Amino acid sequence: MNLGIIGGGIAGLTTAIALRKLGINAHVYDAAPMFEPVGAGLALAANAIKGFQRLGIADEVIAEGNLLDGFHILAEDGKLINRTDSRAISARYGLDNFVIHRASLHKVLLRHLPASSLFPNKKALKADTTGQGVTVSFQDGTQTTFDYLLVADGIHSAIRQQLLPASAPRYAGYTCWRAIIENPGLESLYASETWGKAGRVGWSPLKGNKIYWFACINSPQNNPAMKAMGVEDLHRHFAHYHYPLPELFRHTKPEQLLWHDLYDIAPLSKFAFPNLLLLGDAGHATTPNMGQGACQAVEDAIVFADELQKDFDFNQAAQRFEKRRMPRTHWITRQSRLLGDVAQSQNQVYIKVRNFALRHLPTWVNDKQLEKVYSVDF
Repeated sequence: MNLGIIGGGIAGLTTAIALRKLGINAHVYDAAPMFEPVGAGLALAANAIKGFQRLGIADEVIAEGNLLDGFHILAEDGKLINRTDSRAISARYGLDNFVIHRASLHKVLLRHLPASSLFPNKKALKADTTGQGVTVSFQDGTQTTFDYLLVADGIHSAIRQQLLPASAPRYAGYTCWRAIIENPGLESLYASETWGKAGRVGWSPLKGNKIYWFACINSPQNNPAMKAMGVEDLHRHFAHYHYPLPELFRHTKPEQLLWHDLYDIAPLSKFAFPNLLLLGDAGHATTPNMGQGACQAVEDAIVFADELQKDFDFNQAAQRFEKRRMPRTHWITRQSRLLGDVAQSQNQVYIKVRNFALRHLPTWVNDKQLEKVYSVDF
């Protein structure tokens, strides 16, 4: 089976590993000049860890990250709004609230793929179905024909846009800064987010005495004023937020700062096309508010391999994959966008009502939501 994968991110690499378990050596093509691990921090919840366990690489992934005791949502004055106990969740659903540097995760994934299957500097522009399969045209002027194609090149996938012209990314309404810094001496056993009128700030301790933090501010799309903001500006903007948040900005070097607007894509009508399937963010990009982007990419890899090994009929497997994955990924996308709207509210009355409601949220409501997120069908 001559199978190509467009995109060397978490979805593409994890799927390539899952296919190798079936004896299929898929070729992975990525737009970057080299398969070099990059990025900031990310969370891997119980559902992602279960996927890595299926691939036999969970222990390697866990060794590169940091398992935290819980997740706290705080008000800008530092008062607790809501708390999730990861130890209780882990006992019920599996390892939870695990944070890792994206680059560290990529290193683990790349260790399980031969260099001969990786093709960097190959940005895919379009895919054409022919009698021989699927022909991909790359930016460097070359073309390659595959029997079958998995498209996992992210939210800005040109091939998805070609197949579904109405699937352009949609702006979430807020922009985001991220950084990984040396820990200036802060101690925490949990991840946290602080929600306030000025925006949202979250941070997590990482392995190796590092800290990952992010900050989100409501803003028009492509706002030059936001793009121009540096760490000193962020420090001033969030100066009234509780300790240690201002310290995070104060200890961040300008070159450590990443900035971008946040997007998702509206739930698609289909993932499967003749001899072609959309995976990961190319098929169901979500805002990061639920920490499920990478997790859903891992689920995609496991579910597709699970379906393919039943009969090794790509198109039948793709149809079954679509049936299994579409309701779940649609729900994740919608819930994550809603959560972002709730967290980013600037209405002072709404903020008071929201914080009160979350402080008094019945345990069973939270448990029901977690069960829906963490329960996988593999």
